[in-house]
Amino acid sequence: MNGALVKAYLTNPDINSQRATVRQTDENVPTANAGYLPKVSAVGTAGVQHANGNEIIPSSPELRYATGAYPRSYGVQASETVFDGYQTINKIRGAESDVLAARETLRNTEQTTLLSGVQAYMDVLQNSAIVDLDRNNVDVLKEQLRETKDRFTVGEVTRTDVAQAEASLASANATLLSDQAVLEASVATYRQVIGDEPKTLAPVKPIVRPLPSTLPEAVNISQVEHPAIVAQEHGVDAALLSIKIAEGALYPQASVSAQVTQAYDVNSTPGMRQFSAQILGQLTIPIYQGGGEYAAIRQSKESLTVQELKADSTRDQIRQNVVASWGRYQAAIGVVKAARASVAANEVALAGVREEAKVGQRTTLDVLNAQQALLSARTQLVRAEHDQVVFSYALLSAVGRLNVPTLGLAVAEYDPTVHFDQVKDKWIGLRTPDGK
Repeated sequence: MNGALVKAYLTNPDINSQRATVRQTDENVPTANAGYLPKVSAVGTAGVQHANGNEIIPSSPELRYATGAYPRSYGVQASETVFDGYQTINKIRGAESDVLAARETLRNTEQTTLLSGVQAYMDVLQNSAIVDLDRNNVDVLKEQLRETKDRFTVGEVTRTDVAQAEASLASANATLLSDQAVLEASVATYRQVIGDEPKTLAPVKPIVRPLPSTLPEAVNISQVEHPAIVAQEHGVDAALLSIKIAEGALYPQASVSAQVTQAYDVNSTPGMRQFSAQILGQLTIPIYQGGGEYAAIRQSKESLTVQELKADSTRDQIRQNVVASWGRYQAAIGVVKAARASVAANEVALAGVREEAKVGQRTTLDVLNAQQALLSARTQLVRAEHDQVVFSYALLSAVGRLNVPTLGLAVAEYDPTVHFDQVKDKWIGLRTPDGK
């Protein structure tokens, strides 16, 4: 199964989509960092001017004139924010909190996908075993029907016994067809999650060593380590920083701007040039701007309350999931033991009923019922072993530890910090680190 989980970890679109989302979120940090950097632009103008007319002066000839010029200029202007009410630093911190939350969401997606992989693997394994039991049951019932017909021919049994054997065979064939359809559906799910067709699937044992030894320990671990909870905690941090960003609008704003310009044909005068340079400092002290900034602050405070309540709800949900998973896993252990005992007892019972039927102490119906009881017991054992494995992995997922290191998968764990380090201080460039 580890090989199947490796394939899912590398190729599952849900995991890869969330990885891309984390990389997308990483870019919020250099976006916020832009508030510290200057803004520089080049400016150029060019045009044509023409004027003509006449001027009348008393007792003088009429004076006509025509002028033409090509005014043009070029220059560079730059601006730098000196103080923005701590908005930039809080935006950076908020962006970093968003990145950490996205990473935890990725961890949770990996857990969910790996658990889906376990479920898909075990479903195919279980349904394949059930179909094999059904086929074996059909073969046994065919032989039972043949023997019953032979005994009917020599007068040892009645026509009723033959009809009972035929009815059991028909029912077994119907069950086989139904279980084959279930198997085909589980194979399709396996293909969707793992990304490959199931071939020879090896049996799997429940995972035991990484599981907590007690329920209180499992709950405590989940409340600290589960990625869904950690992601919500980072969301609370980001919401708190949003309040500080909104409050920054009430602080004074200070900036510096500089401009250098070279102009030609100034004032429509051909040949006239002018060079200018300036540097200005600007301080803006907000007094009243319509009240929108106060509404934004109040809104951010309510957003923080919403995020805190979501975090509390997530903690309760995770705790409930841990308790439920613990109960299912513990019950599965007992069910497997009971199912194995049931199979052993039904095997003995079927062997005895068959021997008694040979000497006329049991009817054909008794044999068929014993055969059906053994089939049901074996099917229950297959399902119980399936549930024990799935529930063990589900418990590990519920506490937040269903990951590559814990499972010991032979694959390099995806490291989201690599991309973050590549882009966090990037000032310029269109290409992503992977070349897009």
